[in-house]
Amino acid sequence: MLVMAEVGTPREYEIVIEPSQGWLKVKWDELWEYRDLIILLVQRDFISRYKQTALGPVWHVLQPLIMALVYAVIFGRIAGIPTDGIPTPLFYLCGLLPWNYFSQNITTGGATFINNAHIFGKVYFPRLAVPISIVVANLIAFALQIIPFAIFFAWYKLTGDHAPTVRLTWWLLLFPLPLLHVAVLSLAVSLLMAASTAKYRDLVHLNQFIIQIWMFVTPIIYPLSKIPQQWHWLVWANPMSVPVEAFRLCLLGHGALRPAEVMISLAITILLLFAGIAVFQRVERTVVDSA
Repeated sequence: MLVMAEVGTPREYEIVIEPSQGWLKVKWDELWEYRDLIILLVQRDFISRYKQTALGPVWHVLQPLIMALVYAVIFGRIAGIPTDGIPTPLFYLCGLLPWNYFSQNITTGGATFINNAHIFGKVYFPRLAVPISIVVANLIAFALQIIPFAIFFAWYKLTGDHAPTVRLTWWLLLFPLPLLHVAVLSLAVSLLMAASTAKYRDLVHLNQFIIQIWMFVTPIIYPLSKIPQQWHWLVWANPMSVPVEAFRLCLLGHGALRPAEVMISLAITILLLFAGIAVFQRVERTVVDSA
């Protein structure tokens, strides 16, 4: 006679959900326990974005390519803004790589409470999982956007044009560092925007203007060499200036960064992250009731 063993559950097994005791107290172990949920959210964000579209993820390749060509015509040909000897398409594509990743993170992450109110009101999970999943999901889009840059880089390298400014250096090994910098900075800003738009949804439109203005004060369409010396402090006060310049240094071997400027940008990023976590966790306690 076959006897099946009974699989029992722990006698005293229960889940206790407690409110956060501090604004800066992040339960990292709890986030790790919900890692499967984060993976599902990453898949949801990427798949739902291009559901029922003809080109799908190809838009990630076309978007920076079209933007770079438009910038090359308007700012390169018409406005005559130089690119310090770097081929115009490479200059703009390299600057757009970190910026597109940054803007996508804060645009989507800034509406965390608005877009996920129906989920937050039904089931418990760490709310930080949503903006973190957005930052991770957009890495896929970032990887696809590298394709047009790599094609143009290979073209200029094989043809021999602009040889002094199109080269691979050992700085390429440090490429993950500015990418991590952009990821943390965008997470910090998205947390602040998500908290601000949770109760005042009109700020969603204001955030769009902030992103647009932020782009033009970041050295994406112009080189740092064309900025007057007396205004350099204002450029480096922008925390996105360092990673954008670091991208050009790592991918093109052309850039100007000093340790002091990097430290200032990192300090601002860390302060914004702490502020974002504090405000986000304060708002999440009552946002479901007011949504």
